[in-house]
Amino acid sequence: MNKLHEFTNGLVGTSQKRSKANLLVAGRGTYLDDLRLGQHYHIAFYRSPFARARFALGDNSHVEALPGVYKVISGRDLLSVCGAWVTSLALLPQHVSAPQHPLAIDEVFWQGEPVVAIVADTRAQAEDALDAIDIDWEELDPVVDAELALMPSAPLAHPAIESNLALERTVSNGDVDGVFENAPFVVSHQFSFGRQTGVPLESRGVVAQFDARNNSLVVYQSHQSPFQMQEIYSRQLGVPLSSVRVICPDVGGAFGIKLHAYPDEMAAVAIAKLLGITVKYQADRLESFVSDAHARDAKATASLAVDEEGTILGLRFDVLFTFGAVSLYPRSSVGEALQVLEMCGSAYRIPARQGRVRGAFVNKVPTGAYRAVGQPLAAAIIEQLLDNAAAAAGIDRLQIRRKNYVSASDFEAVPNEQLSNLSLQQCLDTLAQDTGFQSYIQRQKAADNDTAYVGVGLCTFIEQTGVGAGLYGRNGVRVAGKESVRLQLQADGSFYCATSASENGQGAHTGLAQIIADTMGCALSEVVVCSGDTQNDPLGGGTWASRGIALGGEAALRASQTLKANLLAIAAAWKGFDPKHLQLQGSAVIDASGEVVCTLAELAYTAHYDSTQVPLRDLPPLAVERSFAPSDKPYFLANGIQAAAVKVDIETGEVKVLDFWVVEDCGRVINPMLVDEQVRGGVVQGIGAALYENCTYSETGQMTNASLADYLVPMASEMPDIKVLHVSTPERETLLGAKGVGEAGTVGAIGAIWSGVNDALRPVGVAVEKQPFTPEHILSSVLRARHQ
Repeated sequence: MNKLHEFTNGLVGTSQKRSKANLLVAGRGTYLDDLRLGQHYHIAFYRSPFARARFALGDNSHVEALPGVYKVISGRDLLSVCGAWVTSLALLPQHVSAPQHPLAIDEVFWQGEPVVAIVADTRAQAEDALDAIDIDWEELDPVVDAELALMPSAPLAHPAIESNLALERTVSNGDVDGVFENAPFVVSHQFSFGRQTGVPLESRGVVAQFDARNNSLVVYQSHQSPFQMQEIYSRQLGVPLSSVRVICPDVGGAFGIKLHAYPDEMAAVAIAKLLGITVKYQADRLESFVSDAHARDAKATASLAVDEEGTILGLRFDVLFTFGAVSLYPRSSVGEALQVLEMCGSAYRIPARQGRVRGAFVNKVPTGAYRAVGQPLAAAIIEQLLDNAAAAAGIDRLQIRRKNYVSASDFEAVPNEQLSNLSLQQCLDTLAQDTGFQSYIQRQKAADNDTAYVGVGLCTFIEQTGVGAGLYGRNGVRVAGKESVRLQLQADGSFYCATSASENGQGAHTGLAQIIADTMGCALSEVVVCSGDTQNDPLGGGTWASRGIALGGEAALRASQTLKANLLAIAAAWKGFDPKHLQLQGSAVIDASGEVVCTLAELAYTAHYDSTQVPLRDLPPLAVERSFAPSDKPYFLANGIQAAAVKVDIETGEVKVLDFWVVEDCGRVINPMLVDEQVRGGVVQGIGAALYENCTYSETGQMTNASLADYLVPMASEMPDIKVLHVSTPERETLLGAKGVGEAGTVGAIGAIWSGVNDALRPVGVAVEKQPFTPEHILSSVLRARHQ
């Protein structure tokens, strides 16, 4: 356990605007499409119109004669520069994915899989040429339903696999059968979680430059993990790692969608090497729906056993996930299922627990990471069961949670430092004391009129944050578990920080700057933080798993402490002081009486340009690099509780979110404003999942709502007031004490709204089981209940 660092200069813990916000709002950001790199070609992809088919390419020389067209590229053309890749996990050998190519060869396995690339002077010319492609199709029978995919007679989603069963894992402890046989109350629920995709404001894309003279590759990419992609391009294209540079400029949102190595992006980079040219590819919104990773898409049955006082006796759950045709590279598609297995019920004392998760390969877009990876499903399942148990036993819903939370005393015999460092009771108490929340509790039983019912939903959540090397490293996946910073004193007395903790709009750079400025005793404006360039930045993981401040911030604090000691040692030797009597404050070195010994600018000038004035044999470094990854645990645990007040009209099926509360504990809060807005943004995505977003498919594997005209996302008019409250339990392993917060809002929002809708409908004997809770689903549930 580390002693919490004390900040003394008043920046950490205060709300500060994102350093680049004014530029972005003024339209002066530099996103991928803003890059101008001289002469380059554009790529458009011919994508499969079928979920499962064979194809034969004809003679397409006529296409290359069209205006502006430079080259038509097939999958076989790229074999000479880029081989197939296979997603695998060392600790999960039973998860066997089919090989993947940049462009399909002979067969396709989902609607939207890239088949042919057109390289042309402009994107418009490349798109026009797609209509002239000569290709013959033989449509085959797809498998698009997970339950049917696991039947013995089902066709294989891909001929390279032996079974459509992509994953099966179980967990069991305690006498589950005995508990459920003898429990006074056993409640059950069925869950159907809709298929989603991330819909970031900026679509995926790459600009790739290959120079055959020195076998070097430069890739500009809208991505979350530049060092991951550097390693992949090096290995797949046979270019030395030191000759591959990946640059991520401003990234307009990602949410996990931009964590993978996609076939179309791999194809674009491979084409740059094959032809020795600069190429650009950026997905349009329509193709993004059938090429970006999908997520969620699971069905579950679950039961909870409790005694007469509402004490949990046992939990059972069985969850089946619908993956895609392959497992996305390199992180795989199994994360959500494994998270549900690990996290379902983790906030509660459950003496007997039996769970199973499975995943099936089907002929749909591959699934992958999406904000909070599986944790929203785990939370929704246990929270709805607790509501059902409270109703069955006649117990208050807050009380049944309060009495079953895990606490430090539960781990006296077998220590569990992570779970014992939670603040579940405090978060619930903070919520219960909010007068706005209490007003809804008092009115929830009454309908506003004859058809509109108000309900209050609850969802306790635990969020895995700051995930370290224990996740990917042991699985043989080359994704760095650490985050790093390189901090240096500039010649003018300001500070420059290069970091692996990349910025996707969440404000991580501002938080790092606050930590550095507070430690170095300077103004926030005197710290510049940059990231997103594998040539200039220290190695690290990037943006995922709420790690920018939890890990990158710890690295920044440690680097700042070391550089601060170096600067004080230089100043002390130069001016004849004991360094123990010096401090940094107000962009200057001060003595014990508060008198200025020298300014940082003077110190920087002397150390960089006139170091002979400093009577030290070896001048301490003016640039310091530090990395941090959790050592004693695989991740940090943040926690909290969410509540949603909803109104459900049983005549129209409309669900309106009236108010929303989040009480969260992410340890030490570095920037309250940015924390609150991250929470609110996560809640909005959770509301979208609960009420609107769903990738729908036909029986032949065609996505039927692949546009923003049909795939609904929440707008400002649908958003309630989201009140964010805080409890702070610092992380014990770090000096900084911060845990991640980027996914907290999403973890609990689906469960809170699920709980709220069913709380509203309980007086009329209705329970919804299928998310999103569309008017059609509400109405069908009401009609079904009326006819029972």
